[in-house]
Formats: sequence, structure tokens, C-alpha cells
Amino acid sequence: MNRAAVSVRSLTKVYRIPFRRQVVEAVRDLSLEVAAGQVYGLLGPNGSGKSTTLKAILGLITPTRGDTEVFGLNSREVASRQVVGFLPENPYFYKYLTADETLRFFGRLSGLGGVTLRERIDHLLHIVGLTAARDRRLSTYSKGMLQRIGLAQALIHEPKLLILDEPTAGVDPAGSREICNLIRQLKAQGITVLLSSHLLAQAEEICDRVGILADGILVREGLLRDLITVPNRTELTVEDLPSETLPEIKKIVEQRGGRLVERRSVTTSLEELFLEATRSEEKSE
Repeated sequence: MNRAAVSVRSLTKVYRIPFRRQVVEAVRDLSLEVAAGQVYGLLGPNGSGKSTTLKAILGLITPTRGDTEVFGLNSREVASRQVVGFLPENPYFYKYLTADETLRFFGRLSGLGGVTLRERIDHLLHIVGLTAARDRRLSTYSKGMLQRIGLAQALIHEPKLLILDEPTAGVDPAGSREICNLIRQLKAQGITVLLSSHLLAQAEEICDRVGILADGILVREGLLRDLITVPNRTELTVEDLPSETLPEIKKIVEQRGGRLVERRSVTTSLEELFLEATRSEEKSE
């Protein structure tokens, strides 16, 4: 039995507002698992608890109740973070450093050096498409290029789990496509990816499983293909069939020599599922 890459059990996080005697429950009784090798999308509107959940998994905040684990290690243990790469929504870099110098800095922080580090830097700059810009200062980089160097630094120590907070926020369509393609490559290499996003079309393209948060509550969770399937409806895709024979399609396909290419469940879009799920939660409050 494979150990889950991430386990979240009954996670609750309450923030107290000083001087106002108020509390904000950012996440309520959240439980989910991310299987090793999956791309898991944590989705939700602003203020839904996505960032709080990621911070708890990373051990950056202490849960009020419940716990989180990374490959079986409690997130409060420093050892749990040794196999994790993280790209925050707004990463900070020293803009006077070049891409090469930036990766060398983070590599040394991770305990790498010598030939191993040089080869790792060369490899990462190649896969994120920044080899030609390796000697340019980061102050000259576009938002998309900064996100890609951010991905490279998150991968410098060869993590088994990559956590991305809004990885394509503020990036143009071409840059977003490159980042999505890179996430697919990482999955093919066996790296688990946990990402938060509000860009539902992109999440639909790259995620195997999703969880939708609304007001700190998990309102939908499961395999993407199951969540977006519309019950009691089926699509038939037919090849080489004249349009006038579409009525009584099942019988006429065989009579007229057509070929049934595909039969599958009709699906909604992830965006429609998201809006319906979050609307339902608002009505129940």
C-alpha cells in the first residue's frame, strides 16, 4: 500500500483578532489525501482557506485542531520539509542576482555544491526554458520568467512533493501554458504536485483530483473525471455517418455502415462545478 504524499485530518485553524475579541475560522474540519504521483488542485474563491491549508501542510502555521502529514511525517517536524519544494504566490528574489546565482544560492542552502550543483542548475534552467537568460539579472525578468525561476528554485533539491500557490497568477497566456506543460512533465517524472488556483480551466487540464473549498469547508472532493460527469446523460461520437441518419441513431449506425467511435458520460466544466458548489455553500450559511 502506497503512503499518501499528503494527509490532512480534521484540520481546523482559528485566527484571533487582537483587541476586537473576534475570531476567524479560516479552515473547518478539513480532511483530504493527496496520493503520491498525483496532481491535486485545491480550488476556492479568495478567503476560502486555500493558503491556510498549504501553510499548515508546510508547517508554517500550527493548526488549532487536527494535523497534517507529508509522506507519513507530521508537518511540525523539520524532516517533513526536506522532500518538499514550495513556490509561494508572490515569491521574493534578490533582483540583483542572475538566474544562475539565484539557483546557486538556493542550492547551497539545500546542502548542494560542486559538480552536483552545477549540473543541477544546468538541468533546471534547461527544463524551465531559461538557459539563454541564465546570466541576466532577475530585475530584467518578466512575471512569467520569475515564476519559472521560482519553479526551478523549488526543484533544486529534487523534492518528491511540489507545492504551488497560484503558480500562473499574473502570467500571460503563453507563460501559463509553459508552466502547465512543466507541471505535466514533473508528474511524468513521478513528482507529486499540490497546487492552489482560481484558474479553473487550467486546473481542469492538469489536475487528476481536486478539492473545492468555500468558507473554510471542503464542499467537493474527488477525481476530476467523476466530479464533472453529468449523471443520466451519455454522448455518442459517430464517424462516417450521414447527418440525415442521426434519428434513431443506435439502429441506423449499424444499418448505414457507420462506426461508433466513442461512448462516454457527458461532463460539465470544472468552472460550472466550482460555481455550483460555492453557491450551494453560501445558501446553507
